[in-house]
Amino acid sequence: MSPAPAARAFPWAAAMGAGFGLLRLAPDAFWRMTPRELAAAVSALVPPEHLLPPEAGRLSRPGLEALMARFPDSSR
Repeated sequence: MSPAPAARAFPWAAAMGAGFGLLRLAPDAFWRMTPRELAAAVSALVPPEHLLPPEAGRLSRPGLEALMARFPDSSR
């Protein structure tokens, strides 16, 4: 069994920049929000594709080939 992919750290700098700079939230309002609530508030002003790193939504050819090798199709 192969190891699970490494989890990425939460992007605190970007979240605080969006909360304080873009949304102009007070610190107590920002820290009471869940990441999902913050994402929803920010998405009203900024399209989601502008918030994600370019590689986050795309699967590269080598990545596809690795998945195909790991999980081959079979008719059995």
